[in-house]
Amino acid sequence: MATARVVIVGAGPAGVRCAETLLAAGIKPILIDENRRDGGQIYRRQPEGFTRNYATLYGSEAAKAQALHQSFDRLRDAIDYRPDTLVWNLTPGQLCCVSQGRHTTVDYDALILCTGATDRLMPIEGWQLAGTYSLGGAQIALKNQAVSIGHRVVFMGSGPLLYLVASQYVKAGAEVAAVLDTSALSLRLKALPKLLARPGVLFTGIKLLAQLYRAKVAVHLGVKPLQVMGDAANGVSGVRFATGNGQAVTVQADAVALGYHLRPETQLGDLAGCRMAFDEASSQWWLATDDAGRTSVKGVYAAGDGAKIRGADAAEHAGRLVALALLEDLQHPVDAGLRDEQQQALAVMEQFRLGLAQAFPWPSEQAKALPDSAIVCRCEMISAGELRRTVKDKGACEVNRAKAFSRVGMGRCQGRYCSQAGAEVIAAAAGVPVQEVGRQRGQAPVKPLSMLITEEVSS
Repeated sequence: MATARVVIVGAGPAGVRCAETLLAAGIKPILIDENRRDGGQIYRRQPEGFTRNYATLYGSEAAKAQALHQSFDRLRDAIDYRPDTLVWNLTPGQLCCVSQGRHTTVDYDALILCTGATDRLMPIEGWQLAGTYSLGGAQIALKNQAVSIGHRVVFMGSGPLLYLVASQYVKAGAEVAAVLDTSALSLRLKALPKLLARPGVLFTGIKLLAQLYRAKVAVHLGVKPLQVMGDAANGVSGVRFATGNGQAVTVQADAVALGYHLRPETQLGDLAGCRMAFDEASSQWWLATDDAGRTSVKGVYAAGDGAKIRGADAAEHAGRLVALALLEDLQHPVDAGLRDEQQQALAVMEQFRLGLAQAFPWPSEQAKALPDSAIVCRCEMISAGELRRTVKDKGACEVNRAKAFSRVGMGRCQGRYCSQAGAEVIAAAAGVPVQEVGRQRGQAPVKPLSMLITEEVSS
């Protein structure tokens, strides 16, 4: 397979470093990306013509973003780069793609999935109101459109992304009404030995928190979210939450950004038939790979947050490592020193990942406490009560069976934003561990796509 057709899906940190490593070994990959420009989500490039500097746009991550962008600029003309292209389905050896309404297929001998991650969300009563965004959505608005999601914004959830996006909003001059974190300070102290695996990153996180305090942003730890306030006509008007000591507090706002760390985009790997594994630390399913990124399906590889949530730095190392794994499988010479360097770096980052999972846990108890009236699936407007009745009345104790009966996860987002929280509701109602209710299977198209319908006219 000296002339193997290698396709990389995703031009974020993992995809760029993977392409760079393959190109250095004499392989010209096809790099397909859904976005119009490279960088992925964390290092998303601003549109052409925008002139905001890196410090303004990326804050503490400015140097890393600039380095990745410069690397991509050097290799762009040497690879087959296809931006603004969605891979919406695959069959063995072939991808189904769409770009600006034009549908194409791309054949491959080796496929490397660097699909990244999306926000992991936990419903709250009222989160279906206009003005409620994910953290990633709030970040895209700032980077891609140079706008704030509201005049007065509350950031709520847990994890490093919560503080990063809030600090980016502060730096851009937006008004941040409050940062509400469901994790308690005590959890971070217990996780400190693991977090010290990467003291520089830990210090960066502390600096982000300090920036918020200096800007006089109200930061509350160990909160219990209660309600996004407002109405259907006017959208969000505020957020109500309980402090660690049980005191109910209301913060006035016209927008709220929610997020509980990240979930991997595994749909393409699922469609390829790759084995999935349940991660106890983060309480979610992701692609099962070996240490180098090989999946259970021959010729299919995965790297970055699309395989395991470890952050942008780890994605760069994983991108290089998965390229080396492919080269090894193609019987190309491999730099053993470079491989060892990536593996050692990832071992440190894995320890840090476990620390983050301990410090900022997924709030499964929050799903159990949702009132029956709270919407779980925003696309189909399915409430927690409806989902619980599906379990009780129809015995639907498995995610896909519950989906068939209730339509939860059947909307435009394909369950990206509700399936994990929905699984928690099902598990609590059935009285079983969440891994026993399974995961929502990937289906094509993995995202909504436009279809051009033509009508033949006879003369």
